[in-house]
Amino acid sequence: MKPSHLVEALVTAVPQNVPLHIWGACGVGKSQLVKQVAQHLKREFIDVRAVQLDPVDFRGLPRIKDNRTEWITPSFLPTTGEGILFLDELTSAPPMTQAACYQLVLDRALGDYRLPDGWSVLAAGNPASERGVSYSMPRPLLNRFLHLTLEPDLGEWCIWASKAGIRPEIIAFLRFRTELLHDAAVRSGVNAWPTPRSWEMVSRAMDGIDARKATITADVYEMLLMHLIQGAVGDGVAAEFIGFINLFHALPSIDEILLNPTGAPLPSDPSAQIAIATALGRRITDSSIAKAKLYLERLPDELQVLSMRDALLRDRAIAATPEFTQFAVTHGELLA
Repeated sequence: MKPSHLVEALVTAVPQNVPLHIWGACGVGKSQLVKQVAQHLKREFIDVRAVQLDPVDFRGLPRIKDNRTEWITPSFLPTTGEGILFLDELTSAPPMTQAACYQLVLDRALGDYRLPDGWSVLAAGNPASERGVSYSMPRPLLNRFLHLTLEPDLGEWCIWASKAGIRPEIIAFLRFRTELLHDAAVRSGVNAWPTPRSWEMVSRAMDGIDARKATITADVYEMLLMHLIQGAVGDGVAAEFIGFINLFHALPSIDEILLNPTGAPLPSDPSAQIAIATALGRRITDSSIAKAKLYLERLPDELQVLSMRDALLRDRAIAATPEFTQFAVTHGELLA
């Protein structure tokens, strides 16, 4: 399922207390998506890393009261309110820890403990094909969940990335090299490979490098850029991305484009055109859309729409301008 489809499934199932298990490769955003759904539903969110727990941790510690043994409920189990109890990395937990989840998932209880009615149990894990620490989930536990699989989707990731402040160089690069959003065929033994999570790390690392640019030499800047990107997405992808960055920075500046939209240079290379459309989408406002539109009209229709969509996601005021109305009439089929 695409992220947006999975969100709809969760929003539907969570209020009905349907226990769900989300499968997906590492780094595709399973945990983040569940947290966002909890926020959307205005519910509490408790993230329990099952792999870090022993079976006895679920039941809690014993104590003697009135000559009887009772169990002290662990603090991570809720007692009031409404929320999502999220058992993350469940497939990485040992079989005995997974078995401890049986009663909690289906019967919403553990011994004397009862999960409040307003709480839902969700879980997530990586399939064995990810070659991480993984245990087969026992069939009784499998049967206690409704199973959904999350697949990364470039279009939806770009929408999220534009809102989240991911650097435009990364968005433009992945629009050109779509298969590098997530490399599902990574070789065993490789420490770093491209995933949605690792590209977010690249963006933060580049922000950190740029923050130091005024205090370091060009050689140190290039060294940091290469090694930090390699450390997130691997050597080959890093080399290709850095080549794209150099192309990106050689493009005409957005200020130049907005000052002279009909005379500013227009790149002929497809990857450069994607880059300039992405960069321009980050700068269009309701006051600059008229000049930006003049430049965009020199690009292919699909890149015009790509840039305008990015701008609209960032600044809804653009939709009220006569220039956008005219653009929407001309490109209505592509915008739909």
